[in-house]
Amino acid sequence: MKSSERPLIFVTNDDGVQAAGIAALIRLAAEFGDVVAVAPNESYSGMSHSITMHRPLFVSKVSQTDGVEVYSCTGTPVDCVKIGFDEILGTRIPDLVLSGINHGSNANVSVIYSGTMGAATEAALYGIPSIGFSLTDHSPAADFTASVHYARQIIGQVLAMPAESLAGLCLNVNIPNIPQDKIRGIRVCRQTRGNWREDFVHRTDPNNRDYYWMSGRFYNFEPEAEDSDEWALREGYVSIVPVQMDLTDYQRLDTLRSYLGE
Repeated sequence: MKSSERPLIFVTNDDGVQAAGIAALIRLAAEFGDVVAVAPNESYSGMSHSITMHRPLFVSKVSQTDGVEVYSCTGTPVDCVKIGFDEILGTRIPDLVLSGINHGSNANVSVIYSGTMGAATEAALYGIPSIGFSLTDHSPAADFTASVHYARQIIGQVLAMPAESLAGLCLNVNIPNIPQDKIRGIRVCRQTRGNWREDFVHRTDPNNRDYYWMSGRFYNFEPEAEDSDEWALREGYVSIVPVQMDLTDYQRLDTLRSYLGE
């Protein structure tokens, strides 16, 4: 990218094109470059890396102002990245992809369920650096002031990194839901080990059909691990976890070859 050019920044989310979090992220992205945003027409939270295969996708332009284009898509967050790259951007290649700002944490193993991070990891598969931002507050009225402050800092630093460090970079950023002046800084850390255990509420509808509402709780296997994202958030830090899509368990390769063959 020439120094005289403004970066092209692609923005998406999983809470929907009308969510407050993506509006804040679009405004922030416009400080750094030209913006194309493609987001789901409604909430697709928890969709992970799912794509739409058996129904059509409809895309409509929501708004266009100087340097900012916003589109709505009837698909998942990953659909938004795919159709955005292949159809809306045309020959343009984004310098950075931003996903969020999510209403709710995507720390720990939540990253594997997250539509926010599904979109970010899809961009990384194209070799485009990406950042998923999440605030640990599910409220529709969440205050994104601190999130924007730290996202501005992180975006600026990522854009200043050398090109050889950026290809396929994917960052999972979570911001604690505390006042900005209480945040202690940023920690680069690893994903916390643990799992989600579900609670199902069993009910019956007016037609006497059984149905369930699902909720759950995260069980932290290592609450005192100071290099983990959950510890960082609990202690008042913004957590940054670098994420990769290669799911190979390299530590088991040699053992499995000895049992199962090369």
